[in-house]
Formats: sequence, structure tokens, C-alpha cells
Amino acid sequence: MGTLRVLTWNVWGRHGAHEDRQRAIIAVLRAEDPDVVFLQETWADQATDASPGVVQARQIADALGGYQIVTADGPWFSGRWLGNAVLSRFPVVRSQVRPLPRLDGGAPYRQAVIAHLDTPWGHWPVLSTHFEHRFDDTQARQLHAETLLRIVHDVRGDTPAKSLPVIIGADLNAVPDSDELHMLTGRKIGVSGVVLSDVWEHVGDGGRLGTEGHTWRADNPHTANSAWPNRRLDYVLVSWPRSRPAGNPVRSWLAGLHAVDGVHPSDHAALVVDLAVPAPEAGLTEPEAG
Repeated sequence: MGTLRVLTWNVWGRHGAHEDRQRAIIAVLRAEDPDVVFLQETWADQATDASPGVVQARQIADALGGYQIVTADGPWFSGRWLGNAVLSRFPVVRSQVRPLPRLDGGAPYRQAVIAHLDTPWGHWPVLSTHFEHRFDDTQARQLHAETLLRIVHDVRGDTPAKSLPVIIGADLNAVPDSDELHMLTGRKIGVSGVVLSDVWEHVGDGGRLGTEGHTWRADNPHTANSAWPNRRLDYVLVSWPRSRPAGNPVRSWLAGLHAVDGVHPSDHAALVVDLAVPAPEAGLTEPEAG
């Protein structure tokens, strides 16, 4: 069966020795060789009359070669943006950015970056996002989760049971048994008609609650003094209903766990996933009856 390889990674902005970390990030991405990359906490410096600006995702794409990028354009804080990006080996047909609302009703600064890709199997929608980070912010993350489900409902095909699914790469800052993930994966009331599959639950070592999937880890020197326990915070999610076998998880593993030339790339591990694609002669089939 053919596969599509995707990778999601929170690359930790400009913290620490970010130039050295960038070289390590690029080395990991080159080794894993994904078709689609979802980045969180990627950054850009705003263009001015004196400078054309710098976009980290563009730097990474140029270093790897062969990728198009989609990012947001702000909001800018002191001339710098921190947010999400999609890198794709496939042409980007169209893109959009959707805000994730705040509980206090203030101006949103977290977003979902959406790209529709022209793949050999059709136009495939993908999305990179990042939920609120505070340990005690489950209510804000549940608002984000509901919004994400509504976004998926809007961007997927008009006949989702016969269409390519939405693929999401995200740092959700939430563990698999949280209310946020229960809403996304159909264990709690969310948005009627749409639910997301957590790929690690399907094929990751140790399953949904296994320690093998932790992406926030005490063995990473960048998190050595963290007050948070080891946790699985980073996810690849695939929308349902969907046409089989498109988007079915085949394999999943962590990357970026070790130093590259003495430098750990990020405070998060990357998550890599191989997803099934339709066989050209087989086409797509509707979901099975339960």
C-alpha cells in the first residue's frame, strides 16, 4: 500500500541557541523525509524598509529543497510573529488561516493554518495548529477543540465519506485522556458529524496512554527543570468519516529525541506518521458499517 508521510513538530521559536537548533531541526527533517510538515512555534521577523524580513519556515524549506510553505501573517508582536506553518512537497492549491477564539473574547493570537494540496490522489486538505499551553487551561483548550472540529467540518469535502480526509498536525498541549482530546476523538460531545482519529492510538507503540508516545520528556535537557510531567502533547489527527483506505494510519514514531552535533533540536519531540493513500486502481470506498 502506498503511503503519505507527515511530520508534526513544535520547534520552540527562538529560544535557546536557536541558530544551532535550526541546523539540528533541518537535519532531523532531512533524515525523516516527510511529504508534509506541520510546524508549531515557528517564527518570522516582519519586513521593514531596512530588512526584507525572515521567515523560519522559508529558511527550512530552502535548506531542504522541494517544499512550498503556508504560514500566517501575524499577529505581530514587536515585529515578530510566532505561530504555525505547513510545508508541502505537493503544490498548494489554496490556503487560509482561521483564528482560535479566546475565552475572554480578546483578539485571537492562536490560529489554524490550512492548506489544500494538489496530490496524485486529489486535493488533500491539511492543517497545522497549536492550542493554549497553560497546565490549567483545559477550558480554553476545549473551546479550541470545538472550533477545530467546526473548521474541519468547513474545509473537508461536501461528501466526507467519499472524500480525502483532513489531516491535522498539532501541539494540543493536552494529554490523551483530557476532555479536549475526548471531544476531538468522539468520547465527549463535540460537533455533530465530525470526529478525529488520533493516529498514535491506532499504530503508536504503547497505544493511546502508553509512555512510548511522550513528546514532552524529562530526558530532554531543554525541559529538565519543567514542573510538567512526561506527557503526550503532540498529535496527528485524521478526520472521520472518510473514504477507506485514505488516511488510515500505517505506522507512527517519534523523532528529534537525540542531540545533533551536541544540540537538542527542540523542547518537544517530533511525531512522524505514514498514512495510507488510495490505490489508483482501487479508488475510495465508504466507511464500514458498525
